[in-house]
Amino acid sequence: MVKYELVMASTASASPRSQRTRAALIAAGLDLLVDRPIDAIPIDDLVARAGVAKGSFFNHFADKYDFAAAVAAEVRMEVEAAVAQANAGVSDPVIRIAGGMAVATRFAVDQPRRMMVLLRSQVPATSLTHPLNRGLKEDIEAALAEGLLHPEARTVGLLYWLGLCQILMAHLIETRPPRDIAAERFREMLLLGLAGLGVPMARAEDISRIVVLAGND
Repeated sequence: MVKYELVMASTASASPRSQRTRAALIAAGLDLLVDRPIDAIPIDDLVARAGVAKGSFFNHFADKYDFAAAVAAEVRMEVEAAVAQANAGVSDPVIRIAGGMAVATRFAVDQPRRMMVLLRSQVPATSLTHPLNRGLKEDIEAALAEGLLHPEARTVGLLYWLGLCQILMAHLIETRPPRDIAAERFREMLLLGLAGLGVPMARAEDISRIVVLAGND
């Protein structure tokens, strides 16, 4: 967490020129990582697409993998911001957990190219201490405190839920189903996912009628 926050702080305090260079590199990564994994993208291609000098790349990133993680983090932060907005005013932690999956699903359906960039990341953020997992971690802890989940969710609930979301997003990007079919796949995954966390099926079915692909209203 400390390393990530230091990177964010240093970016915020960088000169406008440095920020523009980094933004151009990130934009290039968002384009190139849609079609190729980072191993297949030479740094020369990245800087050429960004229109910056090759030396500028290493002023911002240690290597290609550091770069790929930064690009993926940009997309993940966009998703997390949408999750926070969707869950604003929602107090039930289980509904908040479900709302996060709904947002991720909508993102995969509506912005498959950007989601592909996130899925191509070779540095998945799965640790309990990763700052981008803070919201989900807090929702799981709140649900546990209310006795709503299996005790095992304390150690592997976050990993389990992130895995479900990731495989659902990958499936939707691969198959590109009509929205009504995507909504049904989401409902089915949500039901099984909540049941796996320890939510009674009747309660899971109620939540599936509240949290739908069209929105978390």
